[in-house]
Amino acid sequence: MLHSLKRFGSGARAVVNVITSTLPIAIIGGLLYAGFFVKAEAVINKVEPKAVERRDNFFSVVAPSEQVAWAAGTGGKIVRTDDGGRTWHRQNTATYENLQGIAAWDAQHAVAAGNHGVILFTADGGNSWKAAQVPKSDNPNKLFRVHIFDGVAWAVGEFGSLLRSDDKGATWTRAMEEKDRAWNDICFRGQNGWLVGEFGTVMRTTDGGATWTENELENKVSLMGVEFRDDQNGVAVGLTGTLMVTSDGGATWRDVPPLTREHLLDIAWDENRWVAVGDKGVMVTSDATASEWKLGRISEGDVSWRTQITRAGNHYYVSGANLGVLEGGKLTIVGR
Repeated sequence: MLHSLKRFGSGARAVVNVITSTLPIAIIGGLLYAGFFVKAEAVINKVEPKAVERRDNFFSVVAPSEQVAWAAGTGGKIVRTDDGGRTWHRQNTATYENLQGIAAWDAQHAVAAGNHGVILFTADGGNSWKAAQVPKSDNPNKLFRVHIFDGVAWAVGEFGSLLRSDDKGATWTRAMEEKDRAWNDICFRGQNGWLVGEFGTVMRTTDGGATWTENELENKVSLMGVEFRDDQNGVAVGLTGTLMVTSDGGATWRDVPPLTREHLLDIAWDENRWVAVGDKGVMVTSDATASEWKLGRISEGDVSWRTQITRAGNHYYVSGANLGVLEGGKLTIVGR
């Protein structure tokens, strides 16, 4: 450079002096321009909430296959797993009502029901949930459970709500007049069906639900769940550890001496045994005869209240205070 300056003489040196003296002014001017006219774009990294959070309660879970399951709960939340409960993703429902029950025909068709009579259905695996057409009512009609028997969906709830759907949950009709009584669960085996509800009420049908007759029971404790392993042998469970057994299709029921004072909220027939679950993690089991019952726990150390237990292959899903996967005696709480 020095050789170049010497080569061009004093004129070149003058040009260099001018350039170096004007550099600070140019830099300041550039900064001022950027400050006034160049707008910075803020980069916001959106944090998506977990599909299952600690605050969530899940009231119902259904498993149409060993790998696929749905769970429904508070705030209109529905989550689904496609890998046997290892991972879950949330599905949009467009409702904030608590969803109390969920049932499925297969991995594509399912229905959920809950508070204020809301019923949702899907025909695409839950990618979209739509509001079903339901009968009008002047009552709140909270729906507690929804089940599917022989392709027909049934929903039960407050004020004598008994609804049925024959088109995979899209439209519903009232199968019984409303009355000031809550139905908590329903079960069908062929044309024989049973309803259980508050104050120890049991109703029975032998014609697929066209007509119902009431059983008079001495035990007036509210019944929360009912299940039959065939058209003759069934079990009902209820508050304060209530267990009732029938072997004549529900014509008569006998009380099982209570093993616990905790509420029993669900009863399931698990291939070769009966399983009931309820408050504080209790689990009551019996063999097929339903004659000898044993008190235990879903998992040691777990005291969560449970509303449902569902088997899917070699593992179980449990709903209630949280959503859990039970396998080999080990309970894994989803989202923990």
